[in-house]
Amino acid sequence: MTAVCRLDDLAPGTARKFDVNGVAVAVVRIGDDVYAIGDVCSHANVSLSDGEVWCDEKQLECPRHGSAFSLVTGEPNTLPATQSVAVYSARVDNGNIVVEAK
Repeated sequence: MTAVCRLDDLAPGTARKFDVNGVAVAVVRIGDDVYAIGDVCSHANVSLSDGEVWCDEKQLECPRHGSAFSLVTGEPNTLPATQSVAVYSARVDNGNIVVEAK
C-alpha cells in the first residue's frame, strides 16, 4: 500500500491523478470514502481524473467523450467506451489515503 495524500487534501466529490508504483491511478473521494481506478480512459488516451465525479452513482466521467466508469467495478456505464478500466484497493489509514496498485 502506498500513501498518496492526506484525506483532507482531496476535497469531497473530486478526483486527482497519482503515480502509484508506476501506475497512473485516479483517486476519487466521495464523502469520507475513497476509490482508485486506472486513470486512462479505455476509449481514448485521456486522464479520467480530469473528469466529473458523479457522487450518487459512484462513477467518474471521461472529460473527452462522456463515458462514465464505475468506481467499484471499473465498468463503463455509458458509450462510447466498452472496455473497463482497472480498479485498485484504496482506503483511509490514519488520515492518509493509501492505494495498492500492481
